[in-house]
Amino acid sequence: MRILAFDSALARASAAVIEDGEVLGAVSGEQSGALARLAEQALAAAGLAGRDLDAVAATVGPGSFTGIRTGLALASGIGLVSGIPVIGVSVGEAIAALLTDVPPARLWVAIDSRRGRIFLERKGQVTSWTLPALPRPEGPVVLAGDAAEMAEAALTALGAAVQRAEIQVSDATGVARAAMLRLAGHLPPRAATPLYVDPPAAKLAEGLRPPPQ
Repeated sequence: MRILAFDSALARASAAVIEDGEVLGAVSGEQSGALARLAEQALAAAGLAGRDLDAVAATVGPGSFTGIRTGLALASGIGLVSGIPVIGVSVGEAIAALLTDVPPARLWVAIDSRRGRIFLERKGQVTSWTLPALPRPEGPVVLAGDAAEMAEAALTALGAAVQRAEIQVSDATGVARAAMLRLAGHLPPRAATPLYVDPPAAKLAEGLRPPPQ
């Protein structure tokens, strides 16, 4: 099975093509706005075109509002044109697919919300916390994510046994591998729509709110 995947949830954007677990092409860049170009480069490196794909995947979050929507919009467009399924993958699932030696139940992925909180993904669930309110894990945990350092300090202060993962952030290769697991039924279904944890920061001005339904 050939899968084209994007990851644009965090600081860097990437695209990758895998076939049955083997990476055929992978590229990365700084901006999610260049994601279409990265996709073209990944397909070119793999020697494939969109018609050769069996599925396309993208990160749904948590992470950058703009990056997530850019990746999902591109994936949806390719899926529509090529007539292939579009697979949603969370950042934690993508990292877990790269950390094959870490039991998923022990993996905690901490993402900086940029709003004074962190998004904590564990055991398939994503919740929002302030650092002082982080829950104490019942056993040893492995931390990943762009807020792992902050979370490590807070959890260590609680007396938790914490270890930093060798891989801290997701990439398109991890997204593709997680998508392959999802298609095989090893991960539960997940819609290819943005994963929103906190309510949006922007609100409609008074007088512009729609009437109650």
